[in-house]
Amino acid sequence: MSIQEVLELSDPANFIDNRWQPGAGPTRPVRNPADPADLLPGVPDSTPSEVDAAVESATRAARHWAATPAPQRGDVLRRWNELIGEHAEELAVLMTREMGKPLAESRGEIGRARLELEYAMGEATRLHGATIPSRMPEQLVYTQRGPLGVVGAITPWNFPAVAPIRKLGPALAAGCPVVLKPAEETPLTALALATLLRDAGLPDGVVNVVCGRGSVVGAHLAAHPKIAGVSFTGSTTVGHEIAASVARRLGVVQLELGGKNAAYVHSADDLGRVVEQITSAAVQTSGQRCTAISRVIVQNEIADELVRLITEKYAALTVGPGLDAAIQVGPLVNEQQRDRVADYVRKGLEQGATRTTPNRAVPNGPYFAPTVLDHVTPDMVVAREEIFGPVLTVLRVSDVDEAITVANDSDYGLASVVFSREIDVAMKFAREISTGMVHINHGTISQPHVPFGGVHGSGLGEFSIGHTSTEFFTRLKTVYLSPRIP
Repeated sequence: MSIQEVLELSDPANFIDNRWQPGAGPTRPVRNPADPADLLPGVPDSTPSEVDAAVESATRAARHWAATPAPQRGDVLRRWNELIGEHAEELAVLMTREMGKPLAESRGEIGRARLELEYAMGEATRLHGATIPSRMPEQLVYTQRGPLGVVGAITPWNFPAVAPIRKLGPALAAGCPVVLKPAEETPLTALALATLLRDAGLPDGVVNVVCGRGSVVGAHLAAHPKIAGVSFTGSTTVGHEIAASVARRLGVVQLELGGKNAAYVHSADDLGRVVEQITSAAVQTSGQRCTAISRVIVQNEIADELVRLITEKYAALTVGPGLDAAIQVGPLVNEQQRDRVADYVRKGLEQGATRTTPNRAVPNGPYFAPTVLDHVTPDMVVAREEIFGPVLTVLRVSDVDEAITVANDSDYGLASVVFSREIDVAMKFAREISTGMVHINHGTISQPHVPFGGVHGSGLGEFSIGHTSTEFFTRLKTVYLSPRIP
């Protein structure tokens, strides 16, 4: 089957037990943010009873999937990855229609998702335990890893393919069935990925997709007594609520939350190349990315030149529909998000920031012109809160110690960047910055096999991607084996 199966749905449905299950609640429309007339198939506004049905399906499948030899589970993921590759262009177009990002970015996201899945499928052959010397003669002591159990996965709208695959891949490799709640704005990509999993040979009930509101579907999933753990990517506010709900029943959480990522520019032979790195990391997905650079902290002596170059770069960025190949910055996900970004810029100007980019016209719809705000101070709202749009703030400092102080003065701690010709400055920054990830002399692009996560208000639990995901999706068991009864 192709992605067309999802696009031709006549009735809104969830995907439970490898089949379409019509929703009991009203229909939630799915719209292209760049073209309101481009109506995509609607999805159910699901109820708690539909979450219960999905959890029961996953619970029935859990024992069989856990008993499936781990390398065979990896084989299913390998076939899934092949099918994703065969349908990559269809998926990319669907993602752009749902979320709005430029088609080139959607294609890149599919490629990135496949690389993460490639690593995850291999983890099925790397679920290693250890032998431990015993004090008892002839006794064998060893550890082994088994599946955590049924997992609830809640994903955001900004990465419709990477976010579900980042959770489904390692969960399935570890032997965990999953109930996935995709974002309200971008559910169709998740449903399409689920159909490809079915076609790859995944048994009934191992992955179930339930659409709807986070306040209903997500909250019920987090509180469900049969959900062993919840992997959530989204806002810090919602992350707090999910962590509290799961903790009340002693479940575990893996949280990827917000960020207010800083790039410290100390020195460079070519500031133009620094600007290229900053711009790429700041405006991809129209700035709607948890790892987007949103604060530039720069040495006073090079600040004017850096701001001039960034301003020129931002002013030249093309804004428009993501399906237009010439576009560099697509729409925001909806008009509410556009208004939120505009309100932040207004507050920044009222508090004394200076806009260096032109307040230029953009197409009608949820678009926002890439904006640079200079002379921002650490106490301003634009320096402290996550804007989630194509807005860059510039803060000026006198030395590396002040830069570290300013960068660490944040509720978040996801990613940070330092650009410097001096290795001792770069290493001091990396050592003293309080973030989960540090990038030296390049933007915030992570790699698909390397642990990814944050601290403080940016995350909780094991990092995702790489070997750390296995630590979340499995339980460690210690076994004492004596060959005979004394």
